[in-house]
Amino acid sequence: MVETARRGVRGALIGAALVTAVAVPLAAAAFSPLLAWREPVYIMAGFSGILAMGLLLCQPVLAGGYIPDLSTRISRRLHRLIGTTLVLMVLVHVGGLWITSPPDVVDALLFRSATAFSVWGVIAMWAVFGAALLALLLKRLRLKWWVWRLGHTSLAAITVVGTIIHVLLIEGTMEPVTKVLLCVLVSAAVLKVLIDLRVCTTETRRKTKHDVGSTPST
Repeated sequence: MVETARRGVRGALIGAALVTAVAVPLAAAAFSPLLAWREPVYIMAGFSGILAMGLLLCQPVLAGGYIPDLSTRISRRLHRLIGTTLVLMVLVHVGGLWITSPPDVVDALLFRSATAFSVWGVIAMWAVFGAALLALLLKRLRLKWWVWRLGHTSLAAITVVGTIIHVLLIEGTMEPVTKVLLCVLVSAAVLKVLIDLRVCTTETRRKTKHDVGSTPST
């Protein structure tokens, strides 16, 4: 009874922490003086990018099952829902930038941009699209579970690394302190889940090899 209550409190605290970590950078960016000279479409594109960065924090927490009393089934559903929202936010982000400055977006997509943050942003964009596509084609690809997860988590890791570098290199509407803190939180969460999944995958492969090796021949 007491343990259940503790798990419930812990889960509520983790949920509240996630909401805070996503909301604070958005609220801080809303007070940026740079917004006074920006068009509404550009502002929408910028805030969709900030929200996408915040959603990246939720994904490893759900994938690792770190919220107590949240079943694996619900965690996976939320993971897919947030992943879909993340892709939509990226599309809004890129689409808004396209409307305000098509040549810059074309140069970025073709890796001809003179700014390094554009290159990392495009790398992160294609990586998140790839991760989403793998998730969508999970049942059709008929890959071994550990092979699929290795591909999905690798693309997710590239997404995170590319996004963090992209965000840190930009001097825009995001407030510097909250930007760095969010990047640290995302990095820590992803590193934690990658280590845990690597251990789990290694144990699964060892068990599979042991089962195959111990199967009697006929």
